[in-house]
Amino acid sequence: MILMNNLEKTLEISELFIIYKNLLTEKQTKYLELYIDEDWSLQEIADEFNVSKAAIHDSIKKTILSLNDLETKLGLNQKEKHINQIMLKYENSQNSEVKNLIQELKGE
Repeated sequence: MILMNNLEKTLEISELFIIYKNLLTEKQTKYLELYIDEDWSLQEIADEFNVSKAAIHDSIKKTILSLNDLETKLGLNQKEKHINQIMLKYENSQNSEVKNLIQELKGE
């Protein structure tokens, strides 16, 4: 089984990782950072931590399942996407209250 079979899935996992990173263990975070952000192979990660390739595969697989579970339960990524869609829809509004609200949401 390939953990990430396409770019879209990798981007989705990356988004979830950014949102839920602080809820993972230090080891889960490090392995996934190297695998996704640094594009290390499973073997390279295994060699770095003196563990088997299978152990890294299992850990990353479980971490991805945990990220998906967190998103299912909390839905923060979907909520963020929804808010961004609303902001895009109304960013050219002539209503000053709407403009101010969108700027506040953007952190401007």
